[in-house]
Amino acid sequence: MEIIKFEKVKDGKYLKNYELTYRNKAGKEKKYEMVSRKDLKGIEDVGCKPSGVSIVATCEDKLLLLHEFRMGVNRTIYNLCAGMIEAGESIENCIARELYEETGLKIKKIKKILPPSFAAVAISDTTTYIAFVEVEGSFEDHTSENEQIEAKFYSKDEVKKLLETEPFSSRAQMAAYYFSES
Repeated sequence: MEIIKFEKVKDGKYLKNYELTYRNKAGKEKKYEMVSRKDLKGIEDVGCKPSGVSIVATCEDKLLLLHEFRMGVNRTIYNLCAGMIEAGESIENCIARELYEETGLKIKKIKKILPPSFAAVAISDTTTYIAFVEVEGSFEDHTSENEQIEAKFYSKDEVKKLLETEPFSSRAQMAAYYFSES
């Protein structure tokens, strides 16, 4: 497989749309669409710079989950605390800021930050870190008027029940499953 042409076709406020022309393994030219959060200059820029973080947060023996409305699926789902890295911001500062903005909680300990991984490989080059943290504090709403988020801690048994009946983002579902089985 070889990408032979790269063209921006739409420059949205948050997402940039690109059309890729590639040669498939049979030697035929094909078109593929993708989006990026970044303004890519060329194909060499695809997937090169992490965009954000997803936070798997625990407090004692409970998992933090957000119950939030997501415009892209037109429903309220269970999700991890997450957000975009701001220009010049370290990953650790991003974790602390996003955690505070979405929940009011503070980091007690960063246990592990995994290397960036692709968030939606079929349509985007977006990469995010996954951070595992212990948190402390009390819930406060610091979200913008454009966010509808309810943050709460859940026990392993509560998480198991949610997994059977409620919609999740894929990363939150995976984190919740492993938390509930550990």
